Amino acid sequence: MLKKLTMLPWILGGAVLMLGMAPRQDPAPPPPPPGKGPSNPPFNLVPPLGIPLPPLRPDNPLTVNGVALGQRLFFENRLSGNNTQSCASCHRPNVAFNDVGKAVSVGIKGIAGTRNTPSILNSGFLPHLFWDGRAPSLRAQALVPIQNPIEMDSTLTEVISKLSADPTYQSQFQNAFGTPGITPERIGLALEQFEITQLSGNSKFDAAQAGKAVLTAQEQRGADLFRTPYNPPQGLFGADCIRCHGGPIFTDARFHNNGLDTTFKDLGLGAIDGNPADDGKFKTPSLRNIAATGPYMHDGRFTTLAEVVAHYSDGIVPSPTLDPGLARENGGVHLSAADQAALVAFLETLTDPRYAPSRP
Repeated sequence: MLKKLTMLPWILGGAVLMLGMAPRQDPAPPPPPPGKGPSNPPFNLVPPLGIPLPPLRPDNPLTVNGVALGQRLFFENRLSGNNTQSCASCHRPNVAFNDVGKAVSVGIKGIAGTRNTPSILNSGFLPHLFWDGRAPSLRAQALVPIQNPIEMDSTLTEVISKLSADPTYQSQFQNAFGTPGITPERIGLALEQFEITQLSGNSKFDAAQAGKAVLTAQEQRGADLFRTPYNPPQGLFGADCIRCHGGPIFTDARFHNNGLDTTFKDLGLGAIDGNPADDGKFKTPSLRNIAATGPYMHDGRFTTLAEVVAHYSDGIVPSPTLDPGLARENGGVHLSAADQAALVAFLETLTDPRYAPSRP
């Protein structure tokens, strides 16, 4: 019988360690919403098999009415300028809340964006949102696409006017927050509540960790490569993925230049903080459901996981801000074809069956 996958380093004695996870930097919270009470009970969020609960926000407790309101808003076309597009238009629930198959998404005017759409699954763990980290919380992130002229091309004033004209929304906001009123802040809080509840941690990998499944020999080889450093002088020839993709959702939530380009059309984090040392750095994506959420990279340049692995194997290009770990690898970790295939096989074990891509 094949051996069970050895417990990966971030799980020790039942405690989950967020390796390298940057601390949350939310702005000073507003007063707690007054809507929690007997008519608006707490939402019972149950963690899936392989991950803990995300950090919950004391100033925005999950409630039944709040989550329901957030869910309705997530699918609400009236958040867009011409009433044709919702959050779910690009974050499609049936395909892991991603815009699968599109390198970049297209907004209400038919104009393509410049970055790949990330999944919202497990986003409650993330201390920064967007590829460049510009939003410090889900509530802040939720309002940005509404106002983006390429995406939903509306204004918060226009959205509030539309929602306020709907008596059912008036009631839902009052039931969620305890007092009348539809405001941008409450829209963000409700969407944040809904998005926090979208968890995924029931993959084959999680079942193997729990002793309920066994990885194949190829998947096990991929797991070993994933967590083994690349350090030839010490006889280590792994893929060293875990250095950036540790933690329960397989990301350090930090920013790295991963060797895609020698010069940058998109500065990433450097455009946000104005620091040239951060040019070309983007947030490490979660690898959960990665097989179901292609294309890959911040600009969707790679169509398949095999292309992604080939990049880290032999395609790293130098630049002034290249991640130091990748720079030490001299162009990549130089995996054989068989080991590249094994690494892809392991990454495919991170997919929740609910979102498994269909096979031809």
